[in-house]
Amino acid sequence: MNAQTERFTLNGLAGSIEALRDQPIGASRGVVVIAHPHPLFGGTMDNKVVQTLARAFVQAGWECVRFNFRGVGGSAGAYDEGRGELADLLKVVEQVAPQGPIALAGFPFGAFVTSHAVAALWASGRVEKIVLVGTAASRFSVAAIPQEAHDRTLVVHGEHDDTVPLQSVMDWARPQVLPVTVIPEGEHFFHGKLPLLKGLVVRHLMAAHP
Repeated sequence: MNAQTERFTLNGLAGSIEALRDQPIGASRGVVVIAHPHPLFGGTMDNKVVQTLARAFVQAGWECVRFNFRGVGGSAGAYDEGRGELADLLKVVEQVAPQGPIALAGFPFGAFVTSHAVAALWASGRVEKIVLVGTAASRFSVAAIPQEAHDRTLVVHGEHDDTVPLQSVMDWARPQVLPVTVIPEGEHFFHGKLPLLKGLVVRHLMAAHP
């Protein structure tokens, strides 16, 4: 992402996990782990939306870690329909943020995996912020967000997303009464809307929560 981006390797249940780390200027507010799009459809930690999320978190004072799911780039293993990918994400959190505040973010398939990571980690009391973008609710069983976590959660979707219809995300969010922020004219990869997406995320990250 920039000259300061650190490339490093973590240990996963399927072998090594390739990762990138960006540090904020000044003291860190915590560590965010960002999950990328579907491994079988070209998703990697270098995806433009994932990079936009990383820039937003760094600007808001968070140490940012992105990683490649198993079977992607330099990460060992093979696609596992979300089960192994969740294990990967939890292993990354365990290694890069063994203590202190954490945030979790993801884009489509990565948002689906992140939702299950939130379910697994919420009871720890460490999850400060959650950002789900283009959540793949039409293709996967996205976990419900704990009621107490709603104030800490930003769900963003493009109005004209032709990969994950907005309606499917509304159908997931409605029973939870979980707000969804819709970007007008936005499509799946938010072409031309990335600055707006970044601004929404930074605003969410800088807002205080109960």
